[in-house]
Amino acid sequence: MADISEPRTDEVQFRFRQDETVDHPAVTVDAFVEQSNAAAVRIEPGDDARDLLPHLSRIWLVEVNFPAFTDGRGYSAARILREAGYDGELRAVGDVLIDQLSHMRRCGFDSFAPQVPLNDADAQAAFERWPEVYQPAADDRRPIWAKRHGEAHNG
Repeated sequence: MADISEPRTDEVQFRFRQDETVDHPAVTVDAFVEQSNAAAVRIEPGDDARDLLPHLSRIWLVEVNFPAFTDGRGYSAARILREAGYDGELRAVGDVLIDQLSHMRRCGFDSFAPQVPLNDADAQAAFERWPEVYQPAADDRRPIWAKRHGEAHNG
């Protein structure tokens, strides 16, 4: 049996996409901007996701590293990319915890590679925890106030 206290490679545990998994290695934001053949990029805390906006059409995968569950900058990076129209794979990697899954999905993450494997049943419950939401987000769910008042949600 594997020791779960040891960090592992970025193996995808949950993926909410129908397209093929990207097999290109992710490069740093600086390296990505300087080359034209990279299709995958990894955002680290402190990187500015807006640096990628001129290149969204050639990005297939964005990995957002969460080195510690207390570092929430990755949520902002995801939201910036999705609001700018990025529709490729957005993967949360690193210190991803059960309690964060639902919020990460709302920000636009559609794949997850936690450092320590999560219990599948607990993760499923977390993804389904709140059937109704109160504000619009990247996941395009209609807020409950819009449902009550018959208003369309326009992302």
